[in-house]
Amino acid sequence: MLTRYAPSPTGHLHLGHVVNAIYVWGLARAADGRVLLRMEDHDRLRCRPEYEASILDDLAWLGFAPDAGLHPLLRQSGRDEVYRDALERLRRSHHVYACACSRKHIAGERYDGFCRDRALEDGPGRTLRIRFDERVERFEDRFLGVVEQVPASQCGDLLLRDRDGHWTYQFTVTVDDLAQGITDVIRGADLAASTGRQLQLRRMLGAPDRPRFAHHPLVLKPNGEKLSKSAGDTGVRELRRAGLTPDDVIGRAAAAVGLIDRPRPVAARDVAALFEPEPEQRT
Repeated sequence: MLTRYAPSPTGHLHLGHVVNAIYVWGLARAADGRVLLRMEDHDRLRCRPEYEASILDDLAWLGFAPDAGLHPLLRQSGRDEVYRDALERLRRSHHVYACACSRKHIAGERYDGFCRDRALEDGPGRTLRIRFDERVERFEDRFLGVVEQVPASQCGDLLLRDRDGHWTYQFTVTVDDLAQGITDVIRGADLAASTGRQLQLRRMLGAPDRPRFAHHPLVLKPNGEKLSKSAGDTGVRELRRAGLTPDDVIGRAAAAVGLIDRPRPVAARDVAALFEPEPEQRT
């Protein structure tokens, strides 16, 4: 198993990120797997160096360390040429097109393909999209079971680059998982809806295989919303200042998603014990 911990440096870590670290390192260690660290800083308007420094400091304090000797820390902000090459591969075999539609025109998550056949010139203020066919993507998730999605119905033609020239999450994460040879994607359940579109894009890029998926439970507020970096919810920095130890914070996060029945200290080196060996998946 080769997986990754891939935060976005748009804020400080909170308990939800600690939960993800527990699942990533716990499942990897339970399977004798390895963990890479990736900074998903494709959003250059919101990502900041001070947030990256804070994330690295909190991870080190908690005791979650990527495996040495695999890759240096990968930052998406330094991979523009890689994404351009991937875009050209897509252009050669699929319908990639410039789009002039604004968020107001789209008025929802699904894009209706308005610019698909307009043959617009690519340029400032234009986005780039790729046409998705109406095909079913089926995958088996460790926690969600068998899932079927039709990306063309969910999101329409996929956005690859926004109008400010920034590569999108769906595009960069697919390219990077493929380039790094990631075999297992372990992330929060809020990203489960992205899986089908990433699998379809992965196939368009010529990938002969697919990773395994595990979309784990989230830490939710009393009103049912997920925790937010921008709102400073249950921040690791605040918990550190309050005098909690790393083991206290990990135990609190584990209890919040039911991995243990009550908060108690759990060391980062012991998180594998919270998981059973991965069952054999059906094809």
